[in-house]
Amino acid sequence: MLPKWWKKLPPAWRPAILRWGFNWFPAWRATGGRVIHVSADLKRIVVKLPLNRGTRNAVGTIFGGALFATTDGLHPTLLALQLGHDYIIWDKAGAIRYRKPGRAPLFAEFHIDDAETELVREIVARDGECERTYTVELKDRHGVVHTIVERTVYIADKAFYRNKVAA
Repeated sequence: MLPKWWKKLPPAWRPAILRWGFNWFPAWRATGGRVIHVSADLKRIVVKLPLNRGTRNAVGTIFGGALFATTDGLHPTLLALQLGHDYIIWDKAGAIRYRKPGRAPLFAEFHIDDAETELVREIVARDGECERTYTVELKDRHGVVHTIVERTVYIADKAFYRNKVAA
């Protein structure tokens, strides 16, 4: 999932390159969201979704499609960064629950810790594949939750996946 040149980058550059890559990738840029922080260990990403003319709906709040799309692809990317090239990782499903209209910029934090990474490795080593569901809350600057998004991510061993697809 990661390009081969990624490993050649100096580790200190990786957070900035990842942030730049998301923010300038056309499909993700069109969501209206912006990556504002990538941790040095590449285990945490913070996203800001502003209320502007590109994200505003007819009633003056943040468009639901922008809320959902802004959460797309971040957990699979974090998993790929932690697991490496021996895994196939897909964003498989998603669900969204609206709590309050977004009338100001919203923020979301994506995090994959070491315990989660090890659990995924164990399950995939045992079963060849797994699905994990991650919950993300989009909050305003006061910490009030406006939207909850659940993303299901599929993870498989490359060899297992090749055999599964070939069958």
